[in-house]
Amino acid sequence: MSNRLRWGIIGTGHIARAFARGISESDTGVLAAVASRSREGGERFAAEWPARVHEGYQALIDDAAVDAVYIATPHPLHVEWAMRAIAAGKHALVEKPIGMNAAEAQVLVRAARRRGVLLMEAFMYRCHPQTARVVELVRSGALGAIRLIEASFCYDAGPGHADATSRFYAESLGGGAILDVGCYPISFARLIAGVAAGHGFAEPVALK
Repeated sequence: MSNRLRWGIIGTGHIARAFARGISESDTGVLAAVASRSREGGERFAAEWPARVHEGYQALIDDAAVDAVYIATPHPLHVEWAMRAIAAGKHALVEKPIGMNAAEAQVLVRAARRRGVLLMEAFMYRCHPQTARVVELVRSGALGAIRLIEASFCYDAGPGHADATSRFYAESLGGGAILDVGCYPISFARLIAGVAAGHGFAEPVALK
């Protein structure tokens, strides 16, 4: 009997497909189910990445054959469905940003601790061997004293993404640079500054 973690995916967009591809190459996880707002959307996803299809997100949360849930919905829905997964006793991997603000993130952290499940924000770079090597170099002193950290991240979203109502720009969808890509250099800077100071990460007291 396999002891691989059985994953359910909520949302069927581009990033959900990338995650499904990763699971297909994993030795420790297996894709068990996918949920879309419509059965048609779920079936299109499952045609590419075979899985049980649920119409509606709650049906996947209620699926006893799912151990962990990957939440790949638009930003404003992350907290609601992460909370539902946690309440059901399922581990939750939530696409970044984990919440729309610090208060939402704290609510999720407290809920996961009470329920005894793993909650993680999907900053995949933190799990990459390259990042582990950078941390090792900083911690060992091989780079000398860290006095300045400069970090930036951007990408070409391509044509068709300049619509002001899209998730990239609409305030109601968490649009803008910080939640979508600015969170990466902020996260990286906190990591390196923390390691340089002998901690796991740094908590900034001011932003300029």
